[in-house]
Amino acid sequence: MGIGGFLLVWAPGALIAGGVGIWLFYVQHQFEDAYWQRTGLLELRDSALRGSSFLDLPKPLQFATGNIGYHHIHHLSVRIPNYTSSAPTGRTRCSTALPTLSLADGLRAVRLKLWDEQTGRLVTFEQAQHARRPYAGNRGLRGTSGAWPRTWRRRAPGGSAES
Repeated sequence: MGIGGFLLVWAPGALIAGGVGIWLFYVQHQFEDAYWQRTGLLELRDSALRGSSFLDLPKPLQFATGNIGYHHIHHLSVRIPNYTSSAPTGRTRCSTALPTLSLADGLRAVRLKLWDEQTGRLVTFEQAQHARRPYAGNRGLRGTSGAWPRTWRRRAPGGSAES
């Protein structure tokens, strides 16, 4: 077996696993009702519990991902590894304050790209485009310059909002 044969066998699995891993991390931190605050206003507990989601995966996927759905507990204390976080007490103590995403919610969250400071949620480009158009009852969020309204911020590569 040469390098070509090895890559033919290894690369597809590595690419799929890498893509799934990136998606899992992304949706746990980028979802519609995520908690984002400016630096001076951050609250540790709110950031830990509302800034990451509980990804409610089916049991086989929980096992295959090492219980990554419980990643939010790790944000409360970095000494708690994900694989021990699925204990029933971990879920019941925090479940009322946690944003919970199903597998389908996680797939839809990939489209969320812009932060709306007025509503405090992530929105899609389509939702932002719709808000820019003047219509009855809306005096035109677009403004005179044609620029994005000040409340719509595009996410910077590090996750913070930028103008």
